[in-house]
Amino acid sequence: MNIAIVASAGGNRHHHILSVARELGREHHVTIYSRRDNAEGKPKTRVAPGVTLEQIDVGPAQELAADDVAPYLNEVGEHLSRRWTQERPDVIHAHSWTSGLASVAGAKDLGVPVTQTFHTFDASHQDLERALGRRANAVIAGSGDEESALIRLGVPRGNIAIVPYGVDTEKFQRRGAIATRGSRKRLLHVGPLTADRGAHTIVRALQGLGDVELIIAGGPEPDYLEDDRDARRLRTLAEQLGVADRVTLLGQVKRAAVPKLMRSADAVVSVPREAVTGIVALEAMACGVPVIASAVGAHLDSVIDGVTGLLVPPDRPAATARLARELLWDPTLRTALGYAGADRARSRYSWERVSQELVRVYEAACA
Repeated sequence: MNIAIVASAGGNRHHHILSVARELGREHHVTIYSRRDNAEGKPKTRVAPGVTLEQIDVGPAQELAADDVAPYLNEVGEHLSRRWTQERPDVIHAHSWTSGLASVAGAKDLGVPVTQTFHTFDASHQDLERALGRRANAVIAGSGDEESALIRLGVPRGNIAIVPYGVDTEKFQRRGAIATRGSRKRLLHVGPLTADRGAHTIVRALQGLGDVELIIAGGPEPDYLEDDRDARRLRTLAEQLGVADRVTLLGQVKRAAVPKLMRSADAVVSVPREAVTGIVALEAMACGVPVIASAVGAHLDSVIDGVTGLLVPPDRPAATARLARELLWDPTLRTALGYAGADRARSRYSWERVSQELVRVYEAACA
């Protein structure tokens, strides 16, 4: 198939898109169209076998919020129309509402099916998202929770296909290097430091966990942690609760170092208030590390409570501490959850499996 992926707006999940494209490129021809958001790079670049990135020179060469991209969408659509008239794709996959609008404009009169992924919903553009959801040949949701949100939005149930976000099971696996650690039992949080992402909940839970350390990977580069407001708030909270000596903020960790950091933990705790992708929990599962995850969003699909991990409502430090105690002092449970989580990540969430499911959606849209 000749697959066109449109990711023209700022804020898209580029890692997810590139990972899917690389896997699709093993058997299909994939072109990613993206509005240029920096001054570097060639107009057309081969990013992987079978995958080409085309940057569209429209608007300022800098990252823009979706609303700031909107004024340039007509030009993006015109560019796509010219390209697709010359080289007609078999199917188009738009990511975000801005990419959807540009894709619909570019595909006008070409008879090319358009599939749509929103990733997140924008309350101020619900009418546009509803219209795009009804116009698309298929709307791809990342989880059952997102499917429910689409139905509430007004997208016909029969128009929705669930294809989850994937995980790189080659990089994230049970075997591999392990980061240095001491004798304390270790909990790990990976992700932003804002209150809605769950790190504050884990710091509060640490009060009831005795001699357990918490490693927090995320936020700004290590050199800028002292000046970061969210990092300062976390440190202040840890000091107030008397657990500062057991909390370590690493700052932003290079992606290549995340698997060995995860393998060094006794458990990964990912308890955000929203989990669109649930990627941290998936990566921990793929590493064979038991996970405590918030019972929201994609976690409700990926984490089978008591089988591949443990679920807890968000913003519940006491409940989080109780589950952590249960897990940290039961090596048999940790081992069982770790093996089951790794098996589920490999069998259900590998990029190979995700790309196969996407191809089935594309073929149905073409039919």
